[in-house]
Amino acid sequence: PLPPPQLRPIRRRNAEETHVTVPEFLPHSADELAEVAAAAGVTIETARQRAVKLAETNPMLGHRGCRLAVTYPEICRMQATAIFEAACAVAQKTGHAPIPEIMVPLAATAKEIALCKAEIDTAATAVMAATGITILYLVGTMVELPRASICAADLAVEAEFFSFGTNDLTQTSLGISRDDASSFLHDYADKDIYPVDPFVSIDLEGVGTLVEMGVERGRITRPDIKLGICGEHGGDADSILFFEKVGLDYVSCSPYRVPAARLAAAQATIKSRHS
Repeated sequence: PLPPPQLRPIRRRNAEETHVTVPEFLPHSADELAEVAAAAGVTIETARQRAVKLAETNPMLGHRGCRLAVTYPEICRMQATAIFEAACAVAQKTGHAPIPEIMVPLAATAKEIALCKAEIDTAATAVMAATGITILYLVGTMVELPRASICAADLAVEAEFFSFGTNDLTQTSLGISRDDASSFLHDYADKDIYPVDPFVSIDLEGVGTLVEMGVERGRITRPDIKLGICGEHGGDADSILFFEKVGLDYVSCSPYRVPAARLAAAQATIKSRHS
């Protein structure tokens, strides 16, 4: 079921202002738990039991991303509804309809994308019928698992664009936690195992190969597929040069790295044209 009417303006405002509508964080403190319980209209004990049930040992590889949408499709539908309501509101105010690009996260199979896409299409149809406004949109996926790169030809049947999430793709490829790597990566650099931090500059032989594989295989199925990367590698000059070489269309990075990324992207383009 959709959320109660009193929550819908908040949900829509989230989509309009932040473009982030993913309920990913559980309450930890007693105050947070009480606040969530009050907002949901349940007892604190009910909220606590739910939080305990949802807690995981390894949440990075747990019940998140599109897996959450598979088990709770109403969440995907709710998020998509918020996106399309926000897009229609913008179109009404400005006269120009935005084109949302909705990304299915943590997908390893085409079926996961197809299930999410069905919910997204259902939401789009309902909102456009209610508003009388037509919104064009794309549905793609975040490539952040090795299997997604290996099976990119299959994923591209459903996905209209790929965004390579190289932060998580590095973690899942190397089996290294980004949050814990600082305790040993400097020793790896000293011993020339990873001369450069693979979370700063992309590991060309491993993660880079997976990116290139995903690009090539995705374009076999969908030659015009839009391809890019998001993550800290999007602000690294050497990584950007590699992304230009393998044919990505764009890079995305943290705001403070945008000036350096733009310069590196321009330099990479010039180099590729003269090589």
